[in-house]
Amino acid sequence: MAKYRKKPVVVEAFRFCVDEMPLWFMNGIYDQKYYIKFGETYIRTLEGDMRVNKGDYIIKGIQGEFYPCKPDIFKATYEVVTDDE
Repeated sequence: MAKYRKKPVVVEAFRFCVDEMPLWFMNGIYDQKYYIKFGETYIRTLEGDMRVNKGDYIIKGIQGEFYPCKPDIFKATYEVVTDDE
């Protein structure tokens, strides 16, 4: 068995709140990216529709895809990128 390291990739992300979403997420037809069903919010991902809770992070992947991430996983995996990087 071999060991692998995740390549460093810079992504755009935001904490999910229906009232406040960044323009890069809202550009285009946003209802094709997420929808609300029976009071629960779902986001369309490459792997299928996934439930999103308030406070989850929505990440824009390297192919322009979107997917949710729980806050504890996000904080363990990502760090803030400064303008000089």
